[in-house]
Amino acid sequence: MTPTPSANSDLPFRDGGFDTLPQALEYAARGETGVNVYTAKGILTESATWAELASASKDLARRLLHAGFQPGERIALLAESDLDFIKSFFACQYAGLIPAPLPLPMPFAGKDSYLDHVRGMIESAGASAAFGPESLLDWLNQATETLDLRMIGVMAELPEAPTDIPLPEVKREDLAYLQFSSGSTRFPLGIAVTQAALMANADGMTRAGLGVRQGDRCVSWLPFYHDMGLVGFLLCPLVSQMTIDLLPTRAFARAPMMWLELISRNKGTLSYSPTFGYELCARRAETQTITGLDLSGWRAAGLGGDMIRPKVTTAFAERFSPHGFDPKAFVPSYGMAEATLALSFAPRGEGVRTDRVDTDVLEREHLAQAPAGGHGRQRDFVLCGPALPGHAIEIRNEAGAVLPERQVGRVFARGPSLMQTYYGRPEETARTLSDDGWLDTGDLGYFLDGQVVITGRAKDLMIINGRNVWPQDLEWTAEGGVPGLRSGDVAAFSVDHEAGEEIVVVVQRRAADPVAREALREEISNLLRARHGLDVKVVAAPPHSLPQTSSGKLSRVKAKALYLAGAFEIAPNPAA
Repeated sequence: MTPTPSANSDLPFRDGGFDTLPQALEYAARGETGVNVYTAKGILTESATWAELASASKDLARRLLHAGFQPGERIALLAESDLDFIKSFFACQYAGLIPAPLPLPMPFAGKDSYLDHVRGMIESAGASAAFGPESLLDWLNQATETLDLRMIGVMAELPEAPTDIPLPEVKREDLAYLQFSSGSTRFPLGIAVTQAALMANADGMTRAGLGVRQGDRCVSWLPFYHDMGLVGFLLCPLVSQMTIDLLPTRAFARAPMMWLELISRNKGTLSYSPTFGYELCARRAETQTITGLDLSGWRAAGLGGDMIRPKVTTAFAERFSPHGFDPKAFVPSYGMAEATLALSFAPRGEGVRTDRVDTDVLEREHLAQAPAGGHGRQRDFVLCGPALPGHAIEIRNEAGAVLPERQVGRVFARGPSLMQTYYGRPEETARTLSDDGWLDTGDLGYFLDGQVVITGRAKDLMIINGRNVWPQDLEWTAEGGVPGLRSGDVAAFSVDHEAGEEIVVVVQRRAADPVAREALREEISNLLRARHGLDVKVVAAPPHSLPQTSSGKLSRVKAKALYLAGAFEIAPNPAA
């Protein structure tokens, strides 16, 4: 088995401009590029051209129609990182059905939590059927045993269908799929993405964001149930006929350096990750031999999906520059599933550009002002570029007035990539999307030199004695200041207290000895008091107890709920 090539020999390159996914797939199927799936050891286990994927998807589409499914019905798909999911997803496209990709168990704390989560998603989508890989069928059956579904199983096992069954015409205004939000601040909502919105976003990313060209090759470990994986590294590459080298997310978790090895081996040029992916690789490289690694062809190293940490990108660049990595390849971006995926990209070739601000002024006056004389508490924020062509981003105050540069407010966006609705949730839609098409992103930020700068989620913001305190500031200080702590080991949030708002910091770490736990709590408490001038309550929790969203992000809302329910262990104070 050999991987598909990076470029087509005869098919003219197109950087988008299609009306629908079936149209884009039909065009890509005229060439030799496609998708390759690798193991954690770098072994190629599956490979198919776009032509082979299109043929198999149309066969499955006819089986779905032959089984009685009607265009417009929703189909739940467990989004395994393999060719079967890709075929199933595109089968729904050809059949006029609406796929709803569902997460895999990996990000969840336990089986029951996962089953409840998946059950809620299937109900929210109003799905008629649920399909997944053979290995997860038992769990899928348990998750759906109380639901009235017409079919549960493996899509490839549907009965054969006549080859002359006509496939419906898919139009630009039709729904392409339901993308569930990450659920970092509430239960995931099904975002209705039309073919038109998808194509507008794909065209914007391909042309303005990444400047895709003939011969570009994608390498990805991002899950298909997350918008950055599905749109960024399956659908967007499709509309520009790119080859994709896919490392399943579970394989990346076991062997993160294989991500970089595939970029080196296959001469990958485009790849994305949240900041923690770069951090994980930089840490692993400290103890692994990486001779022979060549990252010189990686021209766009995207950053997105979480708050971008400049210290992490600097450490990654320092570690891998001797292996050809160019720090200017970093491309910070901003987006969300409600906008299909992307809203802005930093200019290519600039790398990570930061703005250093006075934290005290930021917290009390909502102003991103440079530190006076370089003294006092400071923080670096990353510029994420201007809005994509045809889109607009505004920063507004609580009264809805547009704010000038450096004034922090709520981020609003508008453009052709925006969702149509939260599926079946008109009240949620009305709260988020205005009649004139402006989306309340729920983020806070400011503008600088025409580029948007994100400072955090509005719902996560803590207001303490008139100060706006961002939880990630406290989390990053603890993770960076206490040896042994890593990204995702700390969660900060505020709770109502009889004396006002109280900041709680939950730290997960393996420390069975009560004295060691108390020492950890005291160390973090003293560190945050010294760096931020805040008294906090530090709670010791067992490893892997902090909840994550389906995309792997820390869920502070769930962490707060668990804390209030008494789920975290609170180490006793030996001196009490």
